[in-house]
Amino acid sequence: MDELTYQRDRPVVRSGTQTLSRGLEILQYVARGISTPKALAQTMQLPRSTIARTLASLVREGYLHKVPYRGYFLGARLIELGERAAEQQPLVDIARPFLEALANDTRDTVHFGVLDGSDVLYLCKLAGKRSLEMRSRSGCRMPALATAMGKAMLASRDPASWPSYHASLQRHHSPADDAPPVKTFAELRRDLIESDERGWSYDWEENEYGIRCVSAAVMNHAGLSIAAVSVTSVISFMPEQRMRALGGQVKRTADAIARALSCRA
Repeated sequence: MDELTYQRDRPVVRSGTQTLSRGLEILQYVARGISTPKALAQTMQLPRSTIARTLASLVREGYLHKVPYRGYFLGARLIELGERAAEQQPLVDIARPFLEALANDTRDTVHFGVLDGSDVLYLCKLAGKRSLEMRSRSGCRMPALATAMGKAMLASRDPASWPSYHASLQRHHSPADDAPPVKTFAELRRDLIESDERGWSYDWEENEYGIRCVSAAVMNHAGLSIAAVSVTSVISFMPEQRMRALGGQVKRTADAIARALSCRA
C-alpha cells in the first residue's frame, strides 16, 4: 500500500470505529434511562446533530425505538441478541441443571451471575413456584455490594479491593423512600469477612425492601470466585432461621457447578 492510499483510507477506518463506539455508548446510556437527545448530548458532550444521526441509525436497525414526547428506548433487536447471548453462554449451560434442581427444591427464585467491573451481571434467573415478582432479570446489573451474589464473590478476593466496590455502591445509590440505605464500609467489611468464613453470604433487604437472599460463590481450581448462585424470596418466606439453613444447600449447589466446570475445562 502506498502512502497516498494509506492517508486516504486511514480516516475512514477511524470514522467507522468512532461511529461504532458512539453507538454502543448511546445504547448503554439509554439502558440507564438517559433517553432524550438533549440529555445524551449533555452527558456525552457531543453536538445534538451528531447524537440525532446516531439515534436515527440505531432506530433504523432496530436497536432503539422512539416514543414521541418521551424519548428513546431499547429496541427488540437487543432482546433477540440478549436471548442468543444467553443461549451461547457456556457457563449458564453447565450451571442450569443445578440451578433448576435448586429452584425446584426451594420453590424460590434462583439467580446466577458473575462480577463485571464493580457490578454483578445477572446471567440467569429461574422463577420460583410462589408467583412472586422482583425487579431482577437476566442481563441486568446491580452494584456488587448491594447483592448477596456480589458479596459472595468478593468475600474471597483481596480485601484491598473492597473500598473501591463500596465507593461504586455509594455513587450509584439513589436515595428514595423505597431504596434501602447503603451500609457503611465497616458494616460491609464485616459482612465480607463473615461470608468468607462461613462459605456463603446474606442480603438482609439491602438491595430491595422486603426481599432477602442467600448466595454462595462458584470457585475455580485456584480458589478464585468466577460466579455465584443465590436463592431469593420475600421476607415472609425468608425468616432468619430458614436463611441460615439454606446457606449450606446453596453452597453445595455452587460447589457442584464448580466441579462440573472443572470437568469441562
